[in-house]
Amino acid sequence: MEEKKTEVCACHKTKKRDEAEYKKLVNRLNRIEGQIRGIKRMLENDAYCPDILVQAAAVNAAINSFNKELLSSHIHTCVADDIREGKDEVIDELMDTLQKLMR
Repeated sequence: MEEKKTEVCACHKTKKRDEAEYKKLVNRLNRIEGQIRGIKRMLENDAYCPDILVQAAAVNAAINSFNKELLSSHIHTCVADDIREGKDEVIDELMDTLQKLMR
């Protein structure tokens, strides 16, 4: 099992993830990292531009999929819990996050 880093700036919120969610997200990121390395190798090997672009589009799709997974988890846990506790400011935070994702 990979070691989780627990040192975090006190000015930021944190979230304790269960082992299954953590592993699922890390596995997705590892695949994306591998895709990026593959694109780098394509460049090093003078691959044809459209072939590289197709792979780059696949990486974008993979990152979007990762973001959807993480956002869903965030809404179902952090956002829902904060709303139940009367912390409606979490809605503004969520809207800010969505605006950044939609750029």
